[in-house]
Amino acid sequence: MTVLELDNVVKHYEAGDETVRAIDGVSLTVEPGQLVALYGPSGAGKTTLLLLAGAMAVPDAGTVRFDGTDLSGMSVTETTRFRRSTLGFVWQKFNLYPLMPAIDNAGFKLLAEGATRRQARAAAAPWLERVGLSERAEHPPERLSTGERQRVAIARALANGPRLVLADEPTGNLDTRRARSILQLLADVSHQDGVGVLLVTHDPAAASFADRVHTLSDGKLVTASGSTGAEVPAAAQRGS
Repeated sequence: MTVLELDNVVKHYEAGDETVRAIDGVSLTVEPGQLVALYGPSGAGKTTLLLLAGAMAVPDAGTVRFDGTDLSGMSVTETTRFRRSTLGFVWQKFNLYPLMPAIDNAGFKLLAEGATRRQARAAAAPWLERVGLSERAEHPPERLSTGERQRVAIARALANGPRLVLADEPTGNLDTRRARSILQLLADVSHQDGVGVLLVTHDPAAASFADRVHTLSDGKLVTASGSTGAEVPAAAQRGS
């Protein structure tokens, strides 16, 4: 079954006298075990699309489905459970808790779901190791570099064993070597564990890890290319 499906989705915002067509009739699917990369310049609607996919925004028209279920039909309790237990979201601004050690930040969603601190730490520790932060596990965010905070956020997104990962520029604060290792990690999680991954990125290296590449412009999908190793669309290379 398709893990994520956007069917002719529309999301508009009013900005003064202007209507911003953030998402304008987008149809997109992500299958289990598939990594889909989404490119586009700033203002193209990429982050809005992720918010819709994560049930953090409601479309004005069209349908967003997870495992065939319309997200807009979920109750508040069901939506909260969906975000905590089956969704992994990598935020551009990390959203880490300032006084909490890296390992507890990485396991926070498990704590929120009722796990003990020991259980959450045990689940989070392997992911901190995979992102290269085992030796920094007890450090709070203020003692971590920007790139290390990003890696903690990635570990947190994966620690609860999600079925869908939504990643907003997950390599934006990493050097080339770390960026490629994180892309490889997301690809491995997707392909080996059957997780659907939707990745918003400006990193040209991402195309070599993606199963499908889309370009978003002015709220519309304008380019799609399939298969790993797809060439990065020109629009992706131009824009931040």
